[in-house]
Amino acid sequence: MKSVLFLTLFIAIYTAVPQGYKLVWSDEFEGNSIDGSKWVYDLGGGGWGNNELECYTNRGQNSYVADGMLHIKAIKESYEGKDYTSARMKTKGKFEFQYGYVEARIKLPRGNGVWPAFWMLGQNIDSVNWPSCGEIDIVEAVNTENKIYATCHWFAGGGHADYGTNTNTDAGQFHVYTLLWNNEIIRVGIDGGQHYEMKIKDNVGETGAFHKKFFFLLNVAIGGNWPGFNVDPNALPAEMLVDYIRVYQP
Repeated sequence: MKSVLFLTLFIAIYTAVPQGYKLVWSDEFEGNSIDGSKWVYDLGGGGWGNNELECYTNRGQNSYVADGMLHIKAIKESYEGKDYTSARMKTKGKFEFQYGYVEARIKLPRGNGVWPAFWMLGQNIDSVNWPSCGEIDIVEAVNTENKIYATCHWFAGGGHADYGTNTNTDAGQFHVYTLLWNNEIIRVGIDGGQHYEMKIKDNVGETGAFHKKFFFLLNVAIGGNWPGFNVDPNALPAEMLVDYIRVYQP
């Protein structure tokens, strides 16, 4: 279901940490190990309905901290019946929040069949399932497109509802991705420019899911329903680099 009645798109509006907001959580990815007080892993294959081709692991080959950055690396290798491995990390049970301003500096991998993402899911996913929990995709990219995507998913009108847009950029370079989320809007930007906004005030469009707590996810998928199943072996290993993630609230 898509509706233009409550969705508004703005281009190139400057965004920054709102006045009066303070830092409440961050991971600067310093040191030489992933902080287990902040992150846990999804493990296994199948892609949670996306028909992805990788097996997610918690091995050091697929995710590690070095040079002041988090590395999430997808590798071509046989592992537990899959031809690829990668990592899918999340803050579920560690850090979940309702509303705020998010800033993350990330470099995304490119290549046919490569699908990196920095995104969020509703804390109540285990009790209400997806898409009733809500999903906020701050940035995704697929294949070799010179585009990034921002999308929200939720349950409305008796089924899956979504609203997404994209903007042209070279995702293979470092960019600062931002999210401003409050009781009225979800607004996504890149490098100070805004490219997505969805209105959620008063649960317009049955958007009540977006007024509850969410957690972060970071992953690099290989293949699946969106990028397709034509994977370029020369694109692997494919590595996402995350310099920092910061969350501010009033």
